[in-house]
Amino acid sequence: MPNNPAPNDFNAAVIAEFRAHQGRVGGYFEGARLLLLTTTGARSGRPHTTPVGYYPDGDGRVLVIASAAGAPRHPAWFHNLRAHPRVTVEAGVFVYEAEATVLAGEERNEAFARAVEADEGWAAYQAKTTRVIPVVALTEIPGPPHFSTATFAEAFTGIHDGFRRELELIRDEVRERGTGGLGAQLRVNCLTFCRGMHQHHTGEDGMMFPALARQHPHLAPVLDRLGTEHRRIADLLAELERTVSAPDADPAAVLREVERLTGEVEAHLRYEEEQLLPVLGRPATGD
Repeated sequence: MPNNPAPNDFNAAVIAEFRAHQGRVGGYFEGARLLLLTTTGARSGRPHTTPVGYYPDGDGRVLVIASAAGAPRHPAWFHNLRAHPRVTVEAGVFVYEAEATVLAGEERNEAFARAVEADEGWAAYQAKTTRVIPVVALTEIPGPPHFSTATFAEAFTGIHDGFRRELELIRDEVRERGTGGLGAQLRVNCLTFCRGMHQHHTGEDGMMFPALARQHPHLAPVLDRLGTEHRRIADLLAELERTVSAPDADPAAVLREVERLTGEVEAHLRYEEEQLLPVLGRPATGD
């Protein structure tokens, strides 16, 4: 979704809702991929946080577009990151440092074309201005994971909800394609999701589950079942990757795989939460 410039009070409300609900917001940004981008003021040196839409780009980076709704000048956050390329990104429950790179030449054009294919609003914004609307890649700087939540249990459910939300978005995007072909950005979205979930399960199998087995031996049957489900989901992820990677990928075939995967993933996440949250510490609930 193109990110319109917004008054500070609007931004503040979106930021508060984002942080209160682990990345899920309503209103203008409902149903969009949204992150919070904190830049360092080019002149003031003070931190500034802005909600912006993004697109997955694979390989640990995402793309943001400095459209300013087609205004004649770049948005302030773009000037800030050009002066100070190291930024902070909040994505769901994850908080990480990233390096901002302004794309140029063919790389910029290809990325912008993918965005236009996903949402024609970007082309309308470009048509309103004589400036070339910048595309910026945010590449995560490796480091220990950091969560915006107070407890590990909240981070655990927040990660799960992030996967649920991304699957919802992908399913809706595939449905919207109809018979018009899959589209380059949608391929990237699917492949990024597949690799992200595979990495998440690999981490659970290699670190979290062995630690839980040592601390809570009675969980052995649960962990065995979860490991078996990981392998079944890995097969579905591989099948989805094969389907979307075909040159003539059929949206209907992709939708079938996405819906099959969604059913398996939701059942798996629900069971995992039911069985593991009692030992991890349930997150606080409220409005």
